[in-house]
Amino acid sequence: MSGHTECGARSIPGERGVGMKLMFIGAAHEVTGSCYYLEAAGSRFLVDFGMEQGPDTYENQPLPVKGEQIDFVLLTHAHIDHSGNLPALYADGFRGEIFATAATADLCSIMLRDSAHIQVYEAEWRNKRAKRSGGEIYKPVYTMEDAMGAIGQLRKCPYGSMIELRPGIHVRFVDAGHLLGSASIEIWITEEGETRKIVFSGDIGNVNQPLINDPTYIDEADYVVMESTYGDRSHGEVPDYVNSLAAVMQQTFDRGGDLLIPSFAVGRTQEILYFIRQIKEMKLISGHDFVVYLDSPLAIEATSIFDEHYEDCYDEEAKELVSKGVNPIRFYGLRTAITVEDSKNIEYDERPKVIISASGMCEAGRIRHHLKDNLWRKNCTVLFVGYQAVGTTGRALVEGAEKVRLFGEDVIVNANIMVLPGISGHADNTGLMKWASAFTRKPKKVFVCHGEDLVTEIFAERLKKELGYEAVAPYSGTVYDLMTGEAAEEAMPVPVKKKKAAARKATSIFARLVASGQRLMDVIYKNEGSPNKDLAKFASQIDALSDKWNR
Repeated sequence: MSGHTECGARSIPGERGVGMKLMFIGAAHEVTGSCYYLEAAGSRFLVDFGMEQGPDTYENQPLPVKGEQIDFVLLTHAHIDHSGNLPALYADGFRGEIFATAATADLCSIMLRDSAHIQVYEAEWRNKRAKRSGGEIYKPVYTMEDAMGAIGQLRKCPYGSMIELRPGIHVRFVDAGHLLGSASIEIWITEEGETRKIVFSGDIGNVNQPLINDPTYIDEADYVVMESTYGDRSHGEVPDYVNSLAAVMQQTFDRGGDLLIPSFAVGRTQEILYFIRQIKEMKLISGHDFVVYLDSPLAIEATSIFDEHYEDCYDEEAKELVSKGVNPIRFYGLRTAITVEDSKNIEYDERPKVIISASGMCEAGRIRHHLKDNLWRKNCTVLFVGYQAVGTTGRALVEGAEKVRLFGEDVIVNANIMVLPGISGHADNTGLMKWASAFTRKPKKVFVCHGEDLVTEIFAERLKKELGYEAVAPYSGTVYDLMTGEAAEEAMPVPVKKKKAAARKATSIFARLVASGQRLMDVIYKNEGSPNKDLAKFASQIDALSDKWNR
């Protein structure tokens, strides 16, 4: 797409001194806001620069230098919690290159523009209120001009190729299986004859997702920066998504209603389209000639980008469909609503229909208009296909709200509210452990990030106990010397809301306890099939321990 060029080296920046340092900025004991700052081989660079979204537990330390002093950025994928602050970096003077896979660059070109639109719109809305109340004028985090500037710095890199970015800095992007174009990034840094390899996992994908590949496993690293989003839980058995979705559609259409699916525009929407294509191909809906409306300009653009990247990002099953002339995410009866007028006209289509619209948590976007039109109808269904954060309209509906407020009025909830379980773009704790165990020799250190406060510690403990890794969950502001492997500066957490220090210590110990419990469950399952006498003895020992501590 315009504004993007291919990967390649450029002249080395001015001398910055020596040393290999890694500083943790964002997604430290938190799920969002991924950002890491590195100084090495005479360069200053970032891995990711994402926005915080949802609950904010701790304060993030600011970047130690101005944007204009950052030489380049490595980007794992396009999700806003990894890329969303790049326009703000541009506004702060950054003019370096942003290296990412081709699909990530293309997705960022639409997602960063969409984010800028939201920032500007929110500022205008807040400033209208400020003028009426005499409050302070609010400045947007960044503007569309900043977003376009950042997009112009994107450089497309192929999967699997070793790229020299600077003398002493080589990188390779490998498929992380999380989102179209998502990557784990391998970085080799050489300074004064010493080489260190650091791997940033990015978001590790769930296996057996439609369309995209499973995550690539890496077998060698000195240091690993690893996500832990689902480090404390399992997704359970893989559901039959196609037949489950078909059953919901059949029931809804039989009642004479419509099916609303609030969906994230990039990734989840394309998965749902993939399932519906299969439903139509297998003729799983009887008695109804239904249509599907994709009502999200961002989702429509993202779907076109998926079409463009089948060669470099699709899995073998999806590629085989393409080779037969079948588009995996398009089908007869699919309609797109681009303009506001297109969206309004959906209501007047009397045919049975599925409406897929953003946002996925019903906090903004056209889905709120469709909810207002349909929530009160007993024959309609609202099907949630993704995580609903605390405090969102989606979470309220999932938890059984009898009414919700939309556009200044209360709307009664008569529609059938359902959840399609098991869909996740993230690996669960089993998938994370499989990825971590792929290293043929133990890394010097594993840094556990990108998880809820307690979860990062639970997963770090599990890595220690089961794999023998030296694993830590650093806080924002912590700095490690990659030459020695030691902490040059160990930051203390700065809670957004003040907490007692003693509670922090207790939480850390509790994390060890939870990790031990998870390990015990693994041991139990490994003993399946053992002699009954041994199993009975094992059960008695567990019962005795439980009786001792059940107080």
